[in-house]
Amino acid sequence: MIFNNEKAIYLQIADRLSDEILTGVYADDDRIPSVREYGALLEVNTNTVVKAYDDLSRANIIYNKRGLGYFVTPGAREQIMKQRRTEFLTRTLPELCHNMRLLGISIEDIKREWEKEGNADFSVK
Repeated sequence: MIFNNEKAIYLQIADRLSDEILTGVYADDDRIPSVREYGALLEVNTNTVVKAYDDLSRANIIYNKRGLGYFVTPGAREQIMKQRRTEFLTRTLPELCHNMRLLGISIEDIKREWEKEGNADFSVK
């Protein structure tokens, strides 16, 4: 994993695990890699992974079964989607719209690029 300097590493790890839950790598009640396994996989200190897991645990995305490891909380995928959609609509989209206006980028330009990337029809309703 390549980390960027704009966000704490433990938050990037939490985001990656959340992405894996969103894409179905881990489903409800699936065991996720141990702190040591994930640390070795990402080549980071286990304390950093512990911090990420603690953050996800506090957010009720994962839970710990003592002696067995960490598991995905039922409904975690929907919770992550809800939180990320809210963040997108309240933070990312307003900034995107502002930049589109500044740069003269139309919704048609976005549609063209969306479809060029092989995505399905971009229907604006």
